[in-house]
Amino acid sequence: MPNVCYIDGAFVPADAASVPAADLAVTRGYGVFDYLRTYGGRPFHLEAHLARLALSAQMLELALPLPLAAIGDIVLEALARSEPGDHGVRIVITGGDSSDGLLPSGAARLLVLVTPKPQPPAEWFARGVKVATHHAERYLPEAKTINYIPAILALRRAKASGAVDSLYIDRDGLALEGTTTNLFAFFGSTLVTPARGILAGVTRQVTLELAESRYAVQQRDLPLAELLRADEVFITSSTKQVCPVRQIDGHVVGGPGPRTRDLMAAFEALVAEAARV
Repeated sequence: MPNVCYIDGAFVPADAASVPAADLAVTRGYGVFDYLRTYGGRPFHLEAHLARLALSAQMLELALPLPLAAIGDIVLEALARSEPGDHGVRIVITGGDSSDGLLPSGAARLLVLVTPKPQPPAEWFARGVKVATHHAERYLPEAKTINYIPAILALRRAKASGAVDSLYIDRDGLALEGTTTNLFAFFGSTLVTPARGILAGVTRQVTLELAESRYAVQQRDLPLAELLRADEVFITSSTKQVCPVRQIDGHVVGGPGPRTRDLMAAFEALVAEAARV
């Protein structure tokens, strides 16, 4: 039973799904998406991902083609029609068809694509990863849009240097987030994460909730110069979970420290419980 995609009211094999060439997602890059993964076959924090999808669409003045509850039901049905096991799920709202090639002339289009489960190398979590820096600011960073040109350019350069992600640094020298991750740093027993100019990650929020009962937590500006003096650094995302950082550009930050390992273990326990429920 292959993975499936929902599009235009029908479930089709993922490799047979297509979007019309006139869709504004194709011609103008107009659309939003969200991404989640499953544990024990169950979507992790589906409601939070749907709420963020709706917020992203609202920021782009893009009307959802269906109520959120209906989109959630489609996600569950797509998973039920896919191979057993854990998967990634990408929910995309496109701008829909356009008669003039610029403005929507019909309803937005919904795609729900079930993809293989993300499987980062175990070495990332044992030793930590390298991240690069990239001086850029995203348009509407609080929205998860399909415009990934800055991310693609930054990530391509990062990977050429042996890094797994690239951190956006704004004009004021503030470290913001990665191309697909949120950023955290420990200074002693105080955990700091940027508070503005970022996408509010669902894994970020889960990590904050785990940390608040263990450490002092500050959501505030984080200058790059200060970040490089941190005792421990890690990034979070649906695919990378809680992933320690050992190097930023040419600066070594040491890899997974005790507090990062504590949060990694807490997150693993949380998702293990979610898989059992």
